[in-house]
Amino acid sequence: MKKELLMGTALVSTLGAASVAEAVTATMSGNHKTGIEFDSPNGGTDTNAQTFDNNFTVSLSETTDGGMTISSSFKVMDETTKVDGDAGFTLAFTDGSKLDLIAAGNASGSHAISVPSSAGAEGVATTSTNSAPNGLDFATASTNLGVEYHTASDFLADGLSMSFSASTDTGADATATYRVDSHYAIGATYVTDLGDTALTIGGGVSAADGSKTGTAVANDTGGYHIGLSAVTGDLTVAAGFADGDVAAAALSSAREYDAEVTKIGVKYVTGDLTFNVGFASGESTDNAHGSTGGSSDSLDTTSASVSYAVAAGVTALLGYTSTEASDEGASTNDGSAWYIGANMAF
Repeated sequence: MKKELLMGTALVSTLGAASVAEAVTATMSGNHKTGIEFDSPNGGTDTNAQTFDNNFTVSLSETTDGGMTISSSFKVMDETTKVDGDAGFTLAFTDGSKLDLIAAGNASGSHAISVPSSAGAEGVATTSTNSAPNGLDFATASTNLGVEYHTASDFLADGLSMSFSASTDTGADATATYRVDSHYAIGATYVTDLGDTALTIGGGVSAADGSKTGTAVANDTGGYHIGLSAVTGDLTVAAGFADGDVAAAALSSAREYDAEVTKIGVKYVTGDLTFNVGFASGESTDNAHGSTGGSSDSLDTTSASVSYAVAAGVTALLGYTSTEASDEGASTNDGSAWYIGANMAF
């Protein structure tokens, strides 16, 4: 009986201690975006289908006695993707700088300028062998075993912030599929005022090393991008350019390509309405691993959208996208698509 009493006392003491232990601060955010897409490929059959994008993110953070904040997060994406938990950790220091640990990403990609385009969820599918990019950060590879350091604002000069990143080999065995072994990158953003206009300039450079069995690649993944955004009142005008090489693992039975892309976009907000217009033009030359020359691919996308704020967190969307594409020098996958739907964010 004495043993049972002692065990019970110990258990109550343990539970009592656990009940007063502080936990990290958790916040939740996400969105539910759903609508109908009407796809009209040239030379093909018109289709329509429901599209959706559901995200639920839990952000965790706590501050030490010394003032450093430790944070991480995980995301539940759609019903089929399940949980995305590769966020790693971020250490935010009292001087405004930050350090990302594990799955830190690429410092060049962190400073890519956001160029307006359609806010809808429409698009014309292109063939899987078309390697032409439409994003400024297409050559920003990294591994999960990496870090990224973000400086505080006004680093070296007023309005300047920078990031530096590096990652190392994951230790996995090389196979016939190309994989990234390591990378290093640098990125920077400069913000200044020109009268009534807020000007932001962003850019970055990245280089990666990779490996595969059999034929070695001619060029590993790497490149640069630069862009600028000007905001005057309710009007935003942005443009960007990127150039680089990509050693792809999945594209057309694992190929490599060199590419470039130019983007320009405009956003205008008036009351509850937001108008977006964007254009992106990408070109590439892809080859089998280890070879050069190859045939050219292209992807030109023009898009526009109107967004209406129906209520707090609820936005109605109408979007349109037109695509002109070529694969291996031959025109293919041209067409247009419409989207009508809504997004609910919290």
